[in-house]
Amino acid sequence: MTLVTDTDTLAAVCQRIAAEPYVAIDTEFLRDKTYYSRLCLVQLAGREDVVAVDTLAPDLDLTPLYELLASPSVLKVFHAARQDVEIFVHATNSVPAPIFDTQIAAMVCGFGDAVSYDRLVRALTGVSLDKTSRFTDWSHRPLTDQQIDYALADVIHLRPAYERLAKRLGKTGRSAWLDEEMAVLTDITTYRTAPEDAWRRLKTRSTKPKFLAVLRELAAWREIEAQTRDTPRNRVLRDDALVDIAAQAPTTSDELSRSRSFNRDSASGKTGRAILDAVKRALESPRETWPKVQDQREKPQGRQPVAELLRVLLKVQCDAHDVAPKLVASADDLDAIAAADDADVSALKGWRREVFGDSALAVKHGRLAFAFDPDEDRLTLIDVPR
Repeated sequence: MTLVTDTDTLAAVCQRIAAEPYVAIDTEFLRDKTYYSRLCLVQLAGREDVVAVDTLAPDLDLTPLYELLASPSVLKVFHAARQDVEIFVHATNSVPAPIFDTQIAAMVCGFGDAVSYDRLVRALTGVSLDKTSRFTDWSHRPLTDQQIDYALADVIHLRPAYERLAKRLGKTGRSAWLDEEMAVLTDITTYRTAPEDAWRRLKTRSTKPKFLAVLRELAAWREIEAQTRDTPRNRVLRDDALVDIAAQAPTTSDELSRSRSFNRDSASGKTGRAILDAVKRALESPRETWPKVQDQREKPQGRQPVAELLRVLLKVQCDAHDVAPKLVASADDLDAIAAADDADVSALKGWRREVFGDSALAVKHGRLAFAFDPDEDRLTLIDVPR
């Protein structure tokens, strides 16, 4: 077990692992003070090599690591891969591939929604992990032996966890169920947030087009500013301040100074002027381009009971097939199916349609009904006589 701090050692390790069918990977990073994650450590586990790569070591060239990540012949095994992969996408402008995510595989194998790594390892291997270093400052040097041991444990036990999951998937014939999720994880657009779409992550009550148009411009400005300065979004401007300004749509520094986040001086400063410019762009944009979002209260009332039935059905079907509901259908999927039989949602496609979608349409149209089985102490589905 080694802490790698020089390029020659890293190159030798990566060369050996590149001849193997798969490698277990994890990262340690910080993101509390930056927009982009600051990579502090990369852990790799091959058949023989188990190393922690000190990415903050002086003069260390990570090119051998990036070449390993890009190798199409080596499967990269992560747990909850998205944040790890995002770091490598930012560093290399490419996505490591192929990928196997044990968290998603566990959802397919009946371990529930978003199972944690330590719980999965305990269930598959019987090993209880020491998580006392979970909240450590990974940027502080030197690293202690305890920190290194903790970090390496995240890839040491990832190998047997992967092998057991892969075996289960092979036995159940569900390996193909992962294809769609892995396709999302290896699509570079998954990790690209267009500034003009940044407003969608904000929680708001108003659906007025004018408000949304201003919010869109403000959120786009903040996203670009945060990226340029490599600082968290809320250090540029907090979410609640962004929403408040969008509601007021100020056009002068005097009007902006009446908001809770600005006084007269700051409203006239550089940030204040940038905000007013964003508001101006929104108000001067053609009205037909303003965002339109349906108010939840405007949805036809008849859909809600159907959506509630589908939520029950989702639980019943996922229990029967031993798969996590979160992987099969989202709440938005259920609402969409309640509204339209041909809704463009993943729950009505591929294996998800077999597990849930066809039954959902049958329940919606009264061809299937729920019944309680007292012997099994569970709900079942029965055909409705015609």
